[in-house]
Amino acid sequence: MSKPTLTTESGAPVADNQNSATAGVGGPLLLQDQHLLEKLARFNRERIPERVVHARGSGAYGHFEVTDDVTGFTRAAFLGTVGRRTEVFVRFSTVADSLGGADAVRDPRGFAVKFYTEEGNYDLVGNNTPVFFIKDPLKFPDFIHSQKRDPFTGKQEPDNVWDFWAHAPEATHQVTWLMGDRGIPASYRHMNGYGSHTYQWTNAEGEAFFVKYHFKTNQGIRCLSSEQGAETAGRDANSHQTDLLQAIERGVHPSWTVYVQVMPAAEAGDYRFNPFDLTKVWPHADYPLRRVGRLVLDRNPDNVFAEVEQAAFSPNNFVPGIGPSPDKMLQGRLFAYADAHRYRLGVNHTQLPVNAPKATTADNYGRDGLMALNAQGRDAKNYEPNSYGGPVETGQALAAPFAVSGHTGTHEAPQHSKDDDFFQAGELYRLMSQEEKKRLVANIAGGLAQVTRDDVVEKNLAHFHAADPDYGKRVEEAVRELREG
Repeated sequence: MSKPTLTTESGAPVADNQNSATAGVGGPLLLQDQHLLEKLARFNRERIPERVVHARGSGAYGHFEVTDDVTGFTRAAFLGTVGRRTEVFVRFSTVADSLGGADAVRDPRGFAVKFYTEEGNYDLVGNNTPVFFIKDPLKFPDFIHSQKRDPFTGKQEPDNVWDFWAHAPEATHQVTWLMGDRGIPASYRHMNGYGSHTYQWTNAEGEAFFVKYHFKTNQGIRCLSSEQGAETAGRDANSHQTDLLQAIERGVHPSWTVYVQVMPAAEAGDYRFNPFDLTKVWPHADYPLRRVGRLVLDRNPDNVFAEVEQAAFSPNNFVPGIGPSPDKMLQGRLFAYADAHRYRLGVNHTQLPVNAPKATTADNYGRDGLMALNAQGRDAKNYEPNSYGGPVETGQALAAPFAVSGHTGTHEAPQHSKDDDFFQAGELYRLMSQEEKKRLVANIAGGLAQVTRDDVVEKNLAHFHAADPDYGKRVEEAVRELREG
């Protein structure tokens, strides 16, 4: 069987791919060696800017299948019929470290799902925790700077990490999650996913509901201790990628059962917690889980760069029946995510195969730009409205409007009856067994004891005392022992 001919980028056949052209035997290279110059120039440009957060990731294709009727809450077509399947692409990731970091580290995990629906792509961009460290996007760059590598030392510094948390008491709930037993998942298959934010669903009658998404792993929760994590990361920095890839290749297809919590929009104003605060959960006793469907991953990408590194998720990719809420962090992400992709991948990143719609066709008047694939000519007009049969608006909003009032300005979030920064962190602590509490305290103390400023240590200890007296007492004693030892 004959092999295909090796060619240059322009399609010309390559005569010799082993030796560069020179001026005589052993002479200097020739500028006219277009093949050599093209290879080196392309090689220099093979990398693109990595994500500022969620840089290190893994992904897989699969499907979502509706198992329960939720048409009373949303008119989204892909959720409209029990048994309907929608193709998906899921990307998992760590948050703080760079593309070259290890998988088995103590860090939240990104859990992003792209649903290729018949009404366009719907992106649900969440984490493996139901809450986050901050509630206002204005603080996000500062938060991430504190968690990333220090400009001088080039490594993550406990002084920076804990100093920010000392000045962000709302982080106490997420810190308790992160430092607990679920802070280092054993694999991407063995962790839950959450939409984290509050979203809006709207049904066919125009009734609005606020929802939170939960993806419960059907493999069971499995986590690593700090010691197991360090050992795993040293043995295989790509442990989570290895596990996901090999499981799917051998036919073990990971799955998650998808639930939502549903709150009628009219109940949001008087709920005891601010339902749009990303540092808070809705207790299941108030709003129980309602099963929606099943998510299954059954196909690995053929090219990690093309399909995982170039995958672009944005929470502003909604479909009819689903929309945003007044969640400040979500509102900030509606801009920031799409803007990041335009910077990293270019304005036409939505035309890349992994990002393009699969069950429908994108049809709009966006034109040109770097790497444009939709360069239409002749009678295809690039403006709207027009008289030439181009695509037209529907006049039907994707989601229901929500009322706003008051004066513009930099306002703090409205306070609900149980809104403080510590109550839910204390509730989480009190749910833990004695052994879980011991490991949580040891994980916190291990980092906090390395902080060089006493005032930063004291501020953080005050947060744990406020969450639960026993919590604060144990952390304070553990930190003192480590610092005096």
